[in-house]
Amino acid sequence: MVLFLSLGGLSFATLQSLVAPALGTIGSDLGVATTDASWVLTAYLLSASVLTPILGRLGDMVGKRKVIIVVLALLLVGTVLAALAPNLGVLIVARVLQGAAGAVMPLSIGIVRDELPRERVSVTIGLLSAIFGIGAGVGIVAAGPIVEALSWHWLFWLPAILVAIALLGAIFGIPESTRRTPGRLDLVGTGILSVGLVSLLLAIGEGQKWGWGDGKTVGLLILGAVALVVFVFVELRVKEPLIDMRLFKHRGVWTAHVVALAFGFAMFGTFILIPTLLQLPSALGYGFGKSVSESGLYLLPTVVAMVLSGVAAGILIRKIGPKIPMIIGGVAVAIAFLIPALGHAEEWQILVSGILTGIGIGMALAALSNAIVESVPASQTSEAISANTVIRTIGSSIGTAVIAALLSSNVTAQGAPTDDAFTIGFWASAGVGVVAIVAALAAPSLRARRREAADAGVDDFDELETSVK
Repeated sequence: MVLFLSLGGLSFATLQSLVAPALGTIGSDLGVATTDASWVLTAYLLSASVLTPILGRLGDMVGKRKVIIVVLALLLVGTVLAALAPNLGVLIVARVLQGAAGAVMPLSIGIVRDELPRERVSVTIGLLSAIFGIGAGVGIVAAGPIVEALSWHWLFWLPAILVAIALLGAIFGIPESTRRTPGRLDLVGTGILSVGLVSLLLAIGEGQKWGWGDGKTVGLLILGAVALVVFVFVELRVKEPLIDMRLFKHRGVWTAHVVALAFGFAMFGTFILIPTLLQLPSALGYGFGKSVSESGLYLLPTVVAMVLSGVAAGILIRKIGPKIPMIIGGVAVAIAFLIPALGHAEEWQILVSGILTGIGIGMALAALSNAIVESVPASQTSEAISANTVIRTIGSSIGTAVIAALLSSNVTAQGAPTDDAFTIGFWASAGVGVVAIVAALAAPSLRARRREAADAGVDDFDELETSVK
């Protein structure tokens, strides 16, 4: 069961980042500008942000196994359609279908909580959470070699194989949980949230191209902010909300959301800054002159560190709770960006930064999911994890937009990003790491977290041994 859930999560996360290094190639092959091809990324993020909370809520209502089968089927159809896409329009539609798989993570964690013995839950959640970070790294690493050896179409054919296996595993190897949260889907809340998220992410994603002072950008930002505020008020008043906003009052939940926002920024900060720096010509004095494939290999230590630290975090969480691993993750990421902010002329600085980034992301993602799972009732697991996933997606969009703006607004006469642009980008990402540390420090202690969980109706976790002591 865990294997199939892992494959589904790995496929979704890989598809999120796999096309980014190949946008120029895809645009050229389809006869469109790279700026138009960027909609391949934008459509995916918009779809994932809107559909994740809806499908997560449906999973809690009608059964997580049923919904994850539908989600993986949509992902498979979208991936095959993308591999066959003859033009940009079809490719964008395919990416919208793929975005539905944003719900794989919250649904998977909900299934793990419902089906596995309590002593295996934290470690398994740690592994699944790390896999989502790993998939994003694998996408950046593998894109260059796949495109160079085959074609961009294989960026979708290869993940399609994993998705097909995961789908068959979900159909034949995952039991249906008896846990349900009966009710009806909040259509009003769904509509308001969709308007808010689409407006906000569209403005963030296109703001660099349109101009941050452009009427469209400002208007969408205002519309998105207003819609999200209205959504909160509506959800506090409806009987069966799409997202129970009362969950946000728990310190274990809101601190996890702040850390998720920061780590979404940090993840895509490193996935943009490091490959771009490595691929710049060495003649500039600060570039390394690497190819796309070579620069991707420099992220392999990051991916390996994510795997190891994600599993280690799950073990730690069983013993001491998620707060300490969350703090360790924030400290590791802050130091990871501090090193190249102080100097990035040597390869060892890039490698050490990447390893620390992997440790930080693996630790934090595992801790985030566990912190939320142990703060909300089992019947609201997918709903709560969905909100955290959307918040991390928003963080990723903000990180991508901010770093891209820094690199494009500080350029040499030849149009290449200046050395100062990278230094500023690393400092900005280090600052976000500090935000994550502060939020993690504000998270409840082990005893306080258990007390809050009991107040919230969480009754499926035994007291940790260290708490009893």
